[in-house]
Amino acid sequence: MIALSVCLLLIVPLTRWFAKDVGKFLGLYLRRRTETRRKLIIAQVQTEEQAHQPKGQPSPNSDDGEWERVEKHTARTAKNGEQADEEWRGIIGFFHPFCNAGGGGERVLWAAIRSTQERWPRAVCVVYTGDNDASKASILERVENRFNIHLHPPTVVFLYLQTRHYVLASTYPHFTLLGQSLGSLILAYDAFSLLVPDIFIDTMGYAFTLAFSKFCFPQTPTGAYVHYPTISTDMLGSLDAGVGQGANTGTGKGWKGFAKKQYWHLFAWMYSWAGGNVDVVMTNSSWTQAHIRSLWGSNRAKRTQDSDVHVVFPPVAVEELEEAIEVNDASEGRRERLILYIAQFRPEKNHALILRSFAEFIHLSAMNNAESEGRPKLALIGSIRGSDDAKKVYNLRLLAHELKIKDDVRFVQDASWEEIQDWLRKSWIGVNGMWNEHFGIGVVEYQAAGLISVVNNSGGPKEDIVVDFNGGSTGFHASSISEYAAAYSEAFSLSNEDTIAMRQRARLSARRFTDNAFASRWIAQMEKLIALSISKEAT
Repeated sequence: MIALSVCLLLIVPLTRWFAKDVGKFLGLYLRRRTETRRKLIIAQVQTEEQAHQPKGQPSPNSDDGEWERVEKHTARTAKNGEQADEEWRGIIGFFHPFCNAGGGGERVLWAAIRSTQERWPRAVCVVYTGDNDASKASILERVENRFNIHLHPPTVVFLYLQTRHYVLASTYPHFTLLGQSLGSLILAYDAFSLLVPDIFIDTMGYAFTLAFSKFCFPQTPTGAYVHYPTISTDMLGSLDAGVGQGANTGTGKGWKGFAKKQYWHLFAWMYSWAGGNVDVVMTNSSWTQAHIRSLWGSNRAKRTQDSDVHVVFPPVAVEELEEAIEVNDASEGRRERLILYIAQFRPEKNHALILRSFAEFIHLSAMNNAESEGRPKLALIGSIRGSDDAKKVYNLRLLAHELKIKDDVRFVQDASWEEIQDWLRKSWIGVNGMWNEHFGIGVVEYQAAGLISVVNNSGGPKEDIVVDFNGGSTGFHASSISEYAAAYSEAFSLSNEDTIAMRQRARLSARRFTDNAFASRWIAQMEKLIALSISKEAT
């Protein structure tokens, strides 16, 4: 027994030492393997920068010989440990395998890159993407059309991943959470086989990639912008009957339920360990912040100096919508009895709930003879990522037909920003159906455009967005089909005076989520990562 204890005491530190050595060896191998590509990217950026600049105007990246410093992570720093200035010339890797999806997460990515370019014009922003069918030009064009975000093309570089299928839920019929997380390690290796950045940031929720980065490159700062925790205490609690509204609600019964609980708790422990490897953590809402603090907090406190989790609300085109869409007596006459839902066509967005609640509302309106002003309509607007999303839309169309509302529902796929503004301008109500929505960019767009919001009574829309403001409400909360139907009815029944007052309160409240507010908060966290990169290079 004593001998066994001695062996265990020796094995544990030896295992850690061996693992650390393996990580260093793998990191060194990847750096050497990608050294040539790094030089090619630097040369490509410099060439594009010179071509992009008007004749006679010096390029910010055109200093002969200066670009060689990028390979050594150099930057001009202030004295006494002050933050780096705009001269920093490093490479920032943004891990976002679905960068061309066109959703709210992608808006955050592009706004983050825009803010980074404006603050550090000499930095290179590399996006690791699996959108192999999209060229750089087509991606940037879609960014402009969908989000009205204009980037500086020369310092944006796309590196194409070949293993994205390893993070698709369809790849793992069972143990999906674990499969996708382990699959993200393959995708991370794919990314680092293309280029090892000076700073590595995950903007899509693949926490295990950040742990892998620290394993291979301990000195490379890591950052995470978390839209939604992969697993949360709410998810764990939903396994019990009557708790929550997720797809797994009440599935914790019996021996299979017991096994699932143990699996989820084990995964939560792994997820917590992975999150402990992140230097700077940002979340998109107070709801996400609370869950990430709960899951990652203790492990990060052991490993990082800045163990806090910072809320950086996603950027929303509030000012642009205020300028484009009026909210006054005159504009009320141009609005239609239209309910609008802007959300990607994904299962968790719960479009079925909105269709069913709309059908019940239509039925109640007909019974109460409340259609004198015209039969209400529903518009579902969202982007399509692939065949799974397209199948989802097909099934939703079948459901609308089954509910006898197919003539009252409009499906709009991959709408441009101009089209979305047109829908916002003429809609009356903006709806959100996802349980525990992490934030809800679409909801803020509703408010900025003056729509009456009806949102799920959970997550970011409840805690951060549709809140009382200036002494009055800015919308309605609902959970069940009947509650949504009742909220639609109440929203349409408000007097003209009360309707305009609620629209204006919501618009004022939405100013908390402007592009400028996001940029200032994002830059504050990026400065920490750049300072870390400089300090670690100096040691």
